[in-house]
Amino acid sequence: MIDLKKDVKYVKGVGPNRVQLLNKLGIFTLEDLITYYPRTYEDRSKPKSLLECIDGEEALIEVIAISKMIESKFSRKTMQKIMIRDNTSSAEAIWFNQTYLKSKFTVGKKYRMYGKIEKKYGKIIIASPVFDEYGSTQNTGRIIPIYPLTYQLSQNTLRKIIENAMNEVYGNLPETLPQYIIKTNRILGINDAIKTIHFPQELKDFKIARKRLVFEELLITQLSLMSLKNRDVLEEKGIKFSSEYKIEDFVKRFPFQLTNAQLRVLREIEKDMESEKMMNRLLQGDVGSGKTAVAMSAAYKAVKSGYQAAIMAPTAILATQHLENFDKMLTELGIKSALLISGITKKKKEEILKKLKDGEIDILIGTHALLEDNVEFKNLGLVVTDEQHRFGVRQRNKIAKKGSNGQNPDVLVMSATPIPRTLALILYGDLDISIIDELPPNRKKIETFAVTKRMQERVDNFIEKQIKEGRQAYIVCPLVEESEESDLKSVVELAKKYQTEIFPQYKVSYLHGKMKAKEKDEIMLQFKNHEIDILISTTVIEVGVDVPNSNIMVIEDAQRFGLAQLHQLRGRVGRGEYQSYCILKYEGNGENIKKRMKVMCETNDGFKISEKDLELRGSGDFFGTMQHGLPEFKIANLFEDMPILQQVQQVAQSILLNDAKLEKEENKELAYIVNKKLEGLGNGTL
Repeated sequence: MIDLKKDVKYVKGVGPNRVQLLNKLGIFTLEDLITYYPRTYEDRSKPKSLLECIDGEEALIEVIAISKMIESKFSRKTMQKIMIRDNTSSAEAIWFNQTYLKSKFTVGKKYRMYGKIEKKYGKIIIASPVFDEYGSTQNTGRIIPIYPLTYQLSQNTLRKIIENAMNEVYGNLPETLPQYIIKTNRILGINDAIKTIHFPQELKDFKIARKRLVFEELLITQLSLMSLKNRDVLEEKGIKFSSEYKIEDFVKRFPFQLTNAQLRVLREIEKDMESEKMMNRLLQGDVGSGKTAVAMSAAYKAVKSGYQAAIMAPTAILATQHLENFDKMLTELGIKSALLISGITKKKKEEILKKLKDGEIDILIGTHALLEDNVEFKNLGLVVTDEQHRFGVRQRNKIAKKGSNGQNPDVLVMSATPIPRTLALILYGDLDISIIDELPPNRKKIETFAVTKRMQERVDNFIEKQIKEGRQAYIVCPLVEESEESDLKSVVELAKKYQTEIFPQYKVSYLHGKMKAKEKDEIMLQFKNHEIDILISTTVIEVGVDVPNSNIMVIEDAQRFGLAQLHQLRGRVGRGEYQSYCILKYEGNGENIKKRMKVMCETNDGFKISEKDLELRGSGDFFGTMQHGLPEFKIANLFEDMPILQQVQQVAQSILLNDAKLEKEENKELAYIVNKKLEGLGNGTL
């Protein structure tokens, strides 16, 4: 049996010096090494004649050395040059600062070389080629894997170490997927997949190997999430709320009409609440689609059925805003709400905690302060949590465990970041999903313009015109401090410029992530009360408070943000009766930048934008800015691998339908890997 946990320093070719470099890459064990996958490949298997080669291409040539190596010195460099030929032409091979090569070539011997071809002034040059003596395939004559970050390790050295590891493990790796899955889905076994991903014979082979490895990675993640969901369904009974109090009766009290999408979602929630099943539901909706009204309606039903509700918000100011909205609608119905945030006095906090425990508070609204151990409910029935508290699953469970008498409260997770449904299944696979895919009819489209820095004066004039009419503006920029390696404007510098040079007649203030929460809340409150005309900020306002009077969002260096984030920022305006505008100031002429700006100007639909964002940036960047705590994938790319993801979701459903707890003999390897994955949930990652 091969020991995959063996320290990588014992692999042939590693030794004490190289082990430190491998550790820097996150490679500590034999398993880490063989799963350090190539990022691309170079086909060095098909030779061309010198005559066939095109200027600027990288090519493999088979040539004879026809001169000794000549070394030239100039300034601090040395250049090594040798004359070569094949049966169609002659050429020069040149290297720089590679003195050791002098002893590597013999006149009359045949070599394979791979490098960039230059054809100029009737001469052919191959620059800095890798080479082998004819017959050897160390660097040429085959498809060569190119690895990601290698620090001071050369590609050649890393490749050789991985080759040594593969010689050790090939044929001895234990199969991780059941045979019936391998056969029915026509995928490679683990030994062939790992060998082929590193050293494919043909370029098409690596795709077959990659499919197997992506399939397994996505399947284990999907099964882990679905197992969690099943565990909740099978083992954890929920609260059966009264069917006497109907959400539709409460909905009539809103001063506006709910959309069909909101009503559909409320029916799904009510069905969950009235069943014995513990509700674990994700509520997805675009910016401004009316998720708060849905949460309030669910809280109403919980309280009327004799239970308490907990509402978690990402910031104190948003929690305060929720309290105002809840009080407006619920106080007259005799429902008491209270606010628990870190800024309140000790005396006030003690009073709230006592009333909560005694059942005198029906709805507790707050930030992560709700998770503290001393927060005890008399009869908690519903938890509404924000996406920023979503991962880990264990953290959400922490507040759910505050249910009394061993009861499991229903849980509703609200997400303001629209994501394509298939992806929502991998991000939130342990939850049922409800989507509000319709905006209120009175919502005006936010006019969006993408402009270059040359338009600065026109943008400033436009802001001034709006402020004169009584409106307010946000200006968002990416960095907080002037940094040597970046020319991005910091908030502080920009605020100074706007206040002293551009708009000395208006009140300009700024906001950034390094400020204390209390300070941020005070500034946002001043902005809401129109004591500030222009607020300059980092993305801390992404999840924020409603300021209906602000109707301009200017985003500096818009090319630095992902589309999903630009859309979130744009959603800060357009919350009142006034026509709102978003101005994206960007730099650069890249095709990708222009495409992204075009998407933002053409649509206000968050779901379309998120799909486009994923397509244009790939899943790594996409989820990086969304802070979803997405499972770390070694090889899968959620956008490129969407067809495999869809296939995997069907396979996972089928497996759990036949074996809900993965107890059958045929699934024992799967059960072991899934349980290992679920252990990782404790620290908030899958």
